[in-house]
Parts: sequence; structure tokens; C-alpha cells
Amino acid sequence: MRQLRRVTKKPREEAAKYAGIAPATLSRIEAATHAPKPADILALCRFYGVDEEQTEILVTLARQSRQRGWWQRYGDIMVPGFEVYVGLEEEASELRSYLPSVVDGLLQTPGYIRAQSQASLVTPEESELERRVAIRVQRQERLLGAEDPPRMWTILHEGALRTQVGGAEVMREQLAYLHEVSSLNFLTLQVLPFTAGAHPAMLTGFHTLEFPHPADPGVTYIEYETGGVYLEQPGEVEVYARIFDQLRARAASPDDSRKLLEDIRRGL
Repeated sequence: MRQLRRVTKKPREEAAKYAGIAPATLSRIEAATHAPKPADILALCRFYGVDEEQTEILVTLARQSRQRGWWQRYGDIMVPGFEVYVGLEEEASELRSYLPSVVDGLLQTPGYIRAQSQASLVTPEESELERRVAIRVQRQERLLGAEDPPRMWTILHEGALRTQVGGAEVMREQLAYLHEVSSLNFLTLQVLPFTAGAHPAMLTGFHTLEFPHPADPGVTYIEYETGGVYLEQPGEVEVYARIFDQLRARAASPDDSRKLLEDIRRGL
């Protein structure tokens, strides 16, 4: 909705007035922190001159967004704003990620999840720890176990695989699991080895989500300790697409990555 308003060069206050909502409410809709009413989206689409087909899609999305997602009951233990990411994740047709120091959450074993959580600044209570494990496992089951799962392309830095999160036994289990899922048809897993040297993503990891309908542009998500940022502008997303292309060109091939996973596991 933000992109539509900017493309049509409509002032925020005028768009909000036309839709009969407060400017602050429009800002929350555009920031994905407020579940909009379908009628509000319909009014905004008319104000922006959106065609009927795209309007129907956006109104349907607004209607769906007001339905409570399974992940929202875990909102109290998520990094602020991550509920939005989980919702987007369920709608995505392709997920691409680069992680420099940790295994992708969708590929973590329960033992790894617990060990990572216990390394937080504030050690969670056992009940919260189990909920953290539960939400991540449920995300895995809903995506990896789906009949038509999204295409996944994950690049892990070798450092993430050699860091003994939870100790040698936990890491042996984690590496064995990565080796197993790397053979799934919809998942491409590559390891960026130490020998790859300097690269354009040394500052941070990132996740990019692509969606099946052209009306839904790609989004890049970068998480930090107390929250995360969503990059939605085409130019911003394109930068991370180019970075990802460089990373997968420098990373070991999928076959060589599987061999490296096994070598690291055997060395523990």
C-alpha cells in the first residue's frame, strides 16, 4: 500500500481522509503493524486508481490478515515485528537466506534451538524455552512438510557450522540433519567456506522472500537483537538479490557442501 501511494504521488493525509481513517492508521497499515479492514483497502485502492483485479487481491489479503494466525499466540516471545515475517513466510513461493554465524531457523534441530536460546543475554525460563522450540518446529513442519513447499535456497557460512552451539553432540546431530535435508528437491543448501575470503555480506545475514503473484513484490528482512527491518523498495531488494548471486557463486556447490558438512561432523 505504501508503494501504491508513492507511485501515484498521493499525500498520506489525503489518502487517509478519502478512506475515512486517521493518517496514523494509514501509517500502521503501510508498516504492516495493523490489520486493515477490507473496506479501508478497497477505498484506498479506488483513491489510487488500482484496477479491479489487483484491488480484489489486496482486499482478499486484508480479509485474511484479520484472521488470527497460529503464530500470533507466540508473539510475546518473538523479536518485535517477527510475527509479520512468519506471516509472510507462509505466503512466500521462494525463500533465500544467508546466515554468517548461525544455522537458518527453518533448519535447526530442537537441541540447537535450545542451546541458542540459552545463550541469550537473559536465559529464558523452561516454559518459555519450550515455546521457542515449539514455534520454530511448527514453522519447519508447515513449510518443509507442506505438499507444495516454497523453493528454498540457503547459504551458510562455514563459521556457523564450526561453532559448537550446545557442544559437539548437538552439533553432530545438527550437521547430520543439514546433510539429510540438503537432498530435498525444493531445498538448495550451500556452504560459503572460509577460503571464499571477503565478500559483500560480511556485515550481516539476510532473508529475502518472493511471492507467487506479481502484485506482491519481494521483501528482504534483516534481523538484529531487538527487532528487524523490512526492505521493500525494489532498488533495496535488488541490491540483496545481487549480493546473494555473488554469495552462491563463491560458495561450494551443493554436492561439495554436503561433503563439507560430513567432514565437519566427523571431525567433532
